[in-house]
Amino acid sequence: MTARSAKAAGPRPARWPSTVRKPRGGRTPGGFRGLHTRLRRAWDRPLTAYYLILGGSLLITVLGLVMVYSASQIKALQSGLAPTYFFRKQLLAAVLGGGLLLAASRMPVRLHRGLAYPLLAVSVFLMCLVQIPGIGVAVNGNQNWISLGGPFQMQPSEFGKLALVLWGADLLARKQDKRLLAQWKHLLVPLIPVAFLLLGLIMLGGDMGTAIILTAILFGLLWLAGAPTRLFVGVLGAATLIGALLIKTSANRMSRLACIGATDPGPGDQCWQAVHGIYALASGGFFGSGLGASMEKWGELPEPHTDFIFAITGEELGLAGTLSVLALFAALGYAGIRVAGRTEDPFVRYAAGGVTTWITAQAVINIGAVLGLLPIAGVPLPLFSYGGSALLPTMFAIGLLIAFARNEPAARAALAMRQPVFGRRQAGVRWKTMRRRVKKRPSGER
Repeated sequence: MTARSAKAAGPRPARWPSTVRKPRGGRTPGGFRGLHTRLRRAWDRPLTAYYLILGGSLLITVLGLVMVYSASQIKALQSGLAPTYFFRKQLLAAVLGGGLLLAASRMPVRLHRGLAYPLLAVSVFLMCLVQIPGIGVAVNGNQNWISLGGPFQMQPSEFGKLALVLWGADLLARKQDKRLLAQWKHLLVPLIPVAFLLLGLIMLGGDMGTAIILTAILFGLLWLAGAPTRLFVGVLGAATLIGALLIKTSANRMSRLACIGATDPGPGDQCWQAVHGIYALASGGFFGSGLGASMEKWGELPEPHTDFIFAITGEELGLAGTLSVLALFAALGYAGIRVAGRTEDPFVRYAAGGVTTWITAQAVINIGAVLGLLPIAGVPLPLFSYGGSALLPTMFAIGLLIAFARNEPAARAALAMRQPVFGRRQAGVRWKTMRRRVKKRPSGER
């Protein structure tokens, strides 16, 4: 090549540095950087929250059924019942709850809003019936149950949580549409009076744990509504003062507060349950003693299949099992926050935030009590512990989150692309689109 031809050819294009390779075909680079990029893309997909909620809740429920069967056998035999008694009741509740979950996930948002006031009225009516002698049933010193005949009972306060979430979300959404939330009186009334009505009915039965969860839901709704800091602190201070008075006036609640971090049963074995819960976790090691091999469920640990099922899980499945449960609840909480943060519908934001606050707060309180970090509040682990009254409204609430996750515009588009199309016109459009894309590819490339 002559100098003239080299000059006509012009300067050569700059080459990529030897340490950086240009990706071909839009492929992600390999190595740790490529793995991080692929994970980030997968995490940011429109259906991530949908799959996290659906998969996480189902895994928690199935694992809970396994642990209820393992933890309740000895309790059933000691009561003269079949070893599968509690498991069969929990399985029936899970099947019914699955139907509620499916129905809630398919219901439109306007129907969810239409259920708010009827559900609140029914919950208040049933919670009033609990206080009528002959109708209300006391369990472990708390009169908050209604007998349905035979071995079946119902705890109306569990449905009160769902009622407060739906009614509070609908109320705040309507006031936001009218631009009334900037005024503190519209922000607090009638939300605070109705919440205090529910709290009062619950506390009449002595159920401090459910009252704490209901208070957490109320604070979650106020936080999402943008309550001023001074107002939020004032309501929080009033609730703390009332809670301190209720604890101070009850010897049972004071003893539970004294058992935080206890390593010895203490005088009169008042910390027996808290200490044996720690014993169960400590004896599990990293991988546990195996399913069915727990020693604490043989009469040493009270309520092994309800409030302290997490301790039996740690004993039989070890640290690996407990961390798996924590990871599933963390994923469920993240997905709920993501749904609440990405929607433009105020009702969906308040309802998703309320359900996420409910499940997360209840899980933290239950697990914190088992670990000895919080007082024993007597609340079950959501979707995991034995109890149909707690499982049914919780699974309906999970169905709400699934419905909200499905209704995101990007999620709807992604789900529509994955569904089979039977119409000739739509099928032809998709087939032609795919055909044009295939024609652009080189022959022989897949």
